[in-house]
Amino acid sequence: MYIGFATKAIHAGQEPDELTGAVTVPLYQTSTYAQDEIGKHKGFEYARTQNPTRFAWEENIATLEEGIAGFAFGSGLAAIDSVMKLLKSGDHVVMAEDMYGGTFRLFDKILTNFGLTFTAVDMRDEQAIKAAIQPNTKMLYTETPTNPMMNLTDLRMVSAIAKSVNAWMVVDNTFASPYFQKPITLGADMVLHSATKYLGGHSDLVHGVVVTNSTEIAERLKFIQNAAGAIPGPFECWLCLRSIKTLAVRMKQHTENAMKIAAMLENNPAIKAIYYPGLPSHPQHELAKQQMSGFGGMISIELGSLEKAVAFTKNLNVFTLGESLGGVESLVCHPVSMTHGSIPKEQRERLGVTDGLVRLSVGIEDYEDLQDDILNALKHIS
Repeated sequence: MYIGFATKAIHAGQEPDELTGAVTVPLYQTSTYAQDEIGKHKGFEYARTQNPTRFAWEENIATLEEGIAGFAFGSGLAAIDSVMKLLKSGDHVVMAEDMYGGTFRLFDKILTNFGLTFTAVDMRDEQAIKAAIQPNTKMLYTETPTNPMMNLTDLRMVSAIAKSVNAWMVVDNTFASPYFQKPITLGADMVLHSATKYLGGHSDLVHGVVVTNSTEIAERLKFIQNAAGAIPGPFECWLCLRSIKTLAVRMKQHTENAMKIAAMLENNPAIKAIYYPGLPSHPQHELAKQQMSGFGGMISIELGSLEKAVAFTKNLNVFTLGESLGGVESLVCHPVSMTHGSIPKEQRERLGVTDGLVRLSVGIEDYEDLQDDILNALKHIS
């Protein structure tokens, strides 16, 4: 019925309310539902299992990711944890070595206690991925672009490997959003998001989603969602429905600003290295053009030392120092002390996550203000 992305974002799952004609999906802030008699109800029994607001949001995000079913969770990590519950003790996962520190912590510090094993590899390296496959490998898990080094995974390549060993392919699509990248169309079995970030887009909720194109996986995730209970409240789902309507226009502005900032910083002598797939100098720029329709609002820059990172972040005024990303306001993050502290120091530094690395989440403010803010802060480290 709907063809364009922006039209789908505004209308999929968000038809006017049948009872009142309200054009905004109602917030069903209820824990339980009245039943007509024992064994007879209107399809709704208890809000952990069914909530109309959540159902509308899940239909919307499934449509945008071109899957058959979506599932909402209380946070991005709750979504990842629920996906991992599809596995059982003794199963093996090949995972990206460069990804969000919280994902690494969940895998390395918690899930290993339940008999799952993990091998971290460079997901850019086809031979390394194939060499990591074991007879009990059941899942290939990646993130693209990665957090914070902005490395890309060739999704078609990894999908082919996963299918050849009868394993699931899972992609964290948080940085790109479905506006710029649709992993299911490139072979993924599941795609997930920390919806706290670009999907929510306003830094006012914590939320996670999973979308799949498999009926089998959908049935199992639905059971896990209800049985384990890591669901979001209806208000968070309502906020996501509100936010998704502007995802297309927000992502366009995030990327427009980020492209200009990356180009401005690429040859600045204060910047030791810059990581942004939209730059032709990025080693995977051609792959980015093939599997993404835009490059997003995330940039990482190497300043050379912790002292310079501190001076830079202290002298920003428009950019706010804080964890998270993807909001309309610009944020700056120091991964070593914030998002990636749980990753061993040797591994961080090997990947390039150094004391001098800072990550910019470029917002949708006026570009001139962002430019002046960054250039002024850089003066304090030169």
